[in-house]
Amino acid sequence: MDRALLLTARGLRAFGFGYAAVLLGIHLERRGLPPLGIGITLGVGLAAASLLGLASAWAASRIGRRGALAACGGLMALTGADLALSTSPALLALSGVTGMLGAASADLGPFAAVEQAMLAEAAPASRRSVAFGRYSLVGGLLNAAGGMAAILATAGTTASFFGLYAVIGLVTGALPLLMSAKVEAAGPSVAFGSFKPLALLAGLFALDSLGGGFVANAVIAYWLHARFGAGTTFLGPTFAFIALLQSASYEVSGRLANRFGLINTMVFTHLPSNLLLLLVPFSPTLTIAVVVLFARFALSQMDVPARQAYVVSIVPPAERAGALAMTGAVRGLAQAVGPIVTGFAIGSAAFGLPFFAGGGMKIVYDVALYGGFRHRRAAHET
Repeated sequence: MDRALLLTARGLRAFGFGYAAVLLGIHLERRGLPPLGIGITLGVGLAAASLLGLASAWAASRIGRRGALAACGGLMALTGADLALSTSPALLALSGVTGMLGAASADLGPFAAVEQAMLAEAAPASRRSVAFGRYSLVGGLLNAAGGMAAILATAGTTASFFGLYAVIGLVTGALPLLMSAKVEAAGPSVAFGSFKPLALLAGLFALDSLGGGFVANAVIAYWLHARFGAGTTFLGPTFAFIALLQSASYEVSGRLANRFGLINTMVFTHLPSNLLLLLVPFSPTLTIAVVVLFARFALSQMDVPARQAYVVSIVPPAERAGALAMTGAVRGLAQAVGPIVTGFAIGSAAFGLPFFAGGGMKIVYDVALYGGFRHRRAAHET
């Protein structure tokens, strides 16, 4: 029952994030924000998601994991209400301070560390890679449904979609309160353990996320709109199909990790996707750009469940939420830089910059991760 409730909350939240990523840039543009303002808003949202991840790990050690997740639902509701009701550019720019803007990923936000720590303890160690793959699969499928739902948005209805976003926040805030006490951490509560074993790994994750910030889903959606004139009726199905590709890759990832190892799975799926990313700005038409993006996204997220399983497996159980929060914080703060620079790039028609910068940084990350961690296995790997 607890696991079903956790996955239900995960899926509902991913549905909201799915259409928010497609509509957010266009909605902010319609409300009067310039490209730079849109980039700053996305950057603030990514930074806040990371910092509040630390706060949620601390809160989980004080008020319990269920209370911390309920608070995250309240923050999502507040974000949706701001976007739906505000017309002031200043208030719209503040929509990201809750950390629940959903601009980049269904796996980034104050909820992520607490929720994934719950999952790690609910699944046997030998099945952990597959469990994280299934967790990502649920998020991916509902994220695809959200992206498809964006096709229903018209010029006058984007605000209504963010009103629904607020309702989803309230529901996902209520579901953790129905879970049993078994989802809470066993033994003494520890907000954060030693960061030393994770320092190098967190630094590499930061480099990867710095590159990822240049090509977050909301950024790519707005780039396709600005470069080729793509509207919501095209972007919705496009990002829905991307989410489906990612969902299929999550299921494959867990099985690859069991066979070839977590680090190998992370690197040898991620590296080819970043080479494809470098090709996107050379696309002469919208069709070719989208085909290259499809190929890229079929591979790019296979590292996500492997990374999550790796982090929770190299620290003691009581420190898992804190470890996930700390690595998530440095990832998110680095990622927050990308949309701001991308706002400059889109505004000045330097369309290739986000893809060149993002792809190049991610390739460096892949090589460094393999060089530094290929011999360090997780506890459950043989």
